[in-house]
Amino acid sequence: MTAPSGDRDTSPGGRELVLAATIVIGLSRFVDGQLPWVIAALLLGAMLLAGIQIMGDVDPAAQTAGVPIESVLLPAVAALAGVGILREVPINLLLIPVLAAVAWFLELTLTIELRLARSTTPPSGADRTAVLILSLGAALGAFIGIALMVPAGLPLPASATPSSPAPIADLTILAIADGVIAFLLAYRIAALRTSNIRDVGWAASTAAAVVAIAAAAFRTIEIPSLLGPALLVLVLFLWDAVHGGAPARRRDPRRRLETALLVVLGLVVVGWSLGLRG
Repeated sequence: MTAPSGDRDTSPGGRELVLAATIVIGLSRFVDGQLPWVIAALLLGAMLLAGIQIMGDVDPAAQTAGVPIESVLLPAVAALAGVGILREVPINLLLIPVLAAVAWFLELTLTIELRLARSTTPPSGADRTAVLILSLGAALGAFIGIALMVPAGLPLPASATPSSPAPIADLTILAIADGVIAFLLAYRIAALRTSNIRDVGWAASTAAAVVAIAAAAFRTIEIPSLLGPALLVLVLFLWDAVHGGAPARRRDPRRRLETALLVVLGLVVVGWSLGLRG
């Protein structure tokens, strides 16, 4: 997935954005409490706004039609994932290579999005696969970071002292935050297959619902350590496999059935979680 030289290189503005984001990500490791949430949210917003500007500079058509929002979602989530990944790294010399890897990954996501923005042809199968792989990588980092930033969001390993059930407020924050990440990445993945906003929005919304429900369920049954975030990535991947077919397969009756199943599943998980605390 490494982009060759030439017109696929990150633009000067893109390199500056990667450098600035990497600095912010590195500094985020030295704060605690609610500040990591604030930094992550501000970084996500800054990446979206700066990404739109950079995409507009490299895509002449965007000067009049505007930059498709999906083009900037993957780099923005990748930056947020960097904040999360660093929460797992001790404050020592190990931070340097990890931060370098985060910067490399962030530049990789920006490079492929810039190349797709410049392209005058529809995304190829290789492009869709590359975006999917990068999205799953960004999802893993973001899910890990969210679990680390939410109090009691990451259960201890089975060999350690048993974890107590997470407070319902923390469980809600965990589910919503993971659902937002899934929505953004699923929107990006689905937009590579179709330009129909209704289909893209539906696919992203179902992914958000499924991942949010799964996040609450995994924490409730106390799946230990990093296995929970890893399983959420698997859930997102399976969602893509189910919704990756042609739009003709996704008719309204099927959507209504999916909605009903998600509502029932969500109510079961909520009732189960509340029952364990009763």
